[in-house]
Amino acid sequence: MTQPLSVPAQDEDSLNRRARDQARETAAAFKVASTGILELSSAGRLLVIGADPLLVERAVMAASPLDPAALIVGPGAGSLAGATTWWSPRDQVTLDGWLGAFRLRLEGQGPGQAHFDLVLDLSGEPFLTQEMLPPGYLAPDSPDAAALDQALGALRDLVGQFEKPRYFAYDPGICAHGMKGATACRRCIDACPAGAITSLVERVQVEAALCQGGGACATSCPTGAMAYNYPSAQDNLERVRRLLVSYREAGGSGPVLLILDAEAGVEAFDRILADAGPCAGHLLPLMVEEVASLGLEVWLTALAYGARAVGLLDSVRIPENVRRVVDEQLDLGRAILAGLGYPPDALRWCRPQAPVPDPVMPALGPAVHAAVGAKRQILFAALDHLHARAERARPLVTLSAGAPFGTAQVDEKACTLCMACVTVCPGKALQHGQDVPQLKFLEANCVQCGLCTRSCPEDAIWITPRLLFDAQARGRPRLLCEDTPFHCLSCGSAFATTSLIGRMQQRLAGHSMYRDPQAAARLRLCGDCRVADMMRAQEQ
Repeated sequence: MTQPLSVPAQDEDSLNRRARDQARETAAAFKVASTGILELSSAGRLLVIGADPLLVERAVMAASPLDPAALIVGPGAGSLAGATTWWSPRDQVTLDGWLGAFRLRLEGQGPGQAHFDLVLDLSGEPFLTQEMLPPGYLAPDSPDAAALDQALGALRDLVGQFEKPRYFAYDPGICAHGMKGATACRRCIDACPAGAITSLVERVQVEAALCQGGGACATSCPTGAMAYNYPSAQDNLERVRRLLVSYREAGGSGPVLLILDAEAGVEAFDRILADAGPCAGHLLPLMVEEVASLGLEVWLTALAYGARAVGLLDSVRIPENVRRVVDEQLDLGRAILAGLGYPPDALRWCRPQAPVPDPVMPALGPAVHAAVGAKRQILFAALDHLHARAERARPLVTLSAGAPFGTAQVDEKACTLCMACVTVCPGKALQHGQDVPQLKFLEANCVQCGLCTRSCPEDAIWITPRLLFDAQARGRPRLLCEDTPFHCLSCGSAFATTSLIGRMQQRLAGHSMYRDPQAAARLRLCGDCRVADMMRAQEQ
């Protein structure tokens, strides 16, 4: 029997390196769709804030050619040379805004409200504390001359007209933030390191000028209402597909996708290659604006397309809020992979000084589908491919609280089929029975937002995080509760459920308005017949 020839490790690595270089050229040739542009304007109006009048005055004198004004935080009065000056206790100062549109408000004094293009905060306790500070706001750690000169130099460069990308797209129609006065999902608000997202009770609002493209909002969004758009997930996945297809066609083996942000980018990847040794040829870099802009649906699709692992290059510049979101996504992805019988560490952080990820996933037949559609469609397409090729998959995996997949159950004795839950469900996971009194549930659509539990007047519904791996079971409507229709005793039309009418009669039995048998009987009439009966009673 002839034995297959083995390829020496050195030759295999050389082949992989050539395949990687070819794959990078192929992916680089793909043109992503452009995003919208926001224009910002700065005329150089500068606000200098500080508790030390001498330090503030020094900054004002050195600010030329900027147009400075000064705010001294603390007691006192008088003007600094060369600048309009206000004095105010710290707790009476409000500052917000962005490059070209900062707003200062002083409670009960001074200008009341003033606008500035730039802010130099020398107070020692910065007024703006979000992890990603808006462009045009600087708060040096040190009050020394070198730090002050560096800050003023940076601010001078921020005079003129500027363009910034609109990093996001928002679809309020599928947002799970709130409905009918109830508020549920706050993932994007809590994730945003720039403080750019605020609640409008039943939807959210994004201030595009504050958004700096951290990406955690889109990654954490369970429905896809908040989407990253610089570039879109579909464009990034097409880049991933081309990387892997080209690598495979060029003879490469065991591809590992390494996601890294463009700022750290080339230099960081070159350092990793230098330290990777024989693993270097496996690494396929995907440069993105921010590592957190790609989430679970992209990672699982990359594995379905043939990546043997996905690594995320860590960086000290990743805000803690963003890191928390990515860690949650990694935990969720690992739980799903474990439930499918695959190695959980196929998804992991990668540190520049640490070993690169090994190709730990088994060699699967790569998926050929195009990653199109909504966020959950993309994710489920990848999941179905991985499930179909799994040898030891469980029927389902139980997930931790907060996971965006799960089931709903109903206490049939308590449920009146009022359909309050159906009216607030953002994903249409809860559905009514059309012409019959039924409540149905479609698990594939449930994002576990909790709007149904908050809206149920009977506290009859609860949710449990889990993920069904079987696509048919996940996409098949399941009956949660049903009842017989109650027909109006006068006209015969169905207007409520039997259990609801019975519960109303029971609850109102002792009420003074319903002690009269005729009044009590009206509970069994539809709305029109009830009004007609009341009018007849008044005429008698």
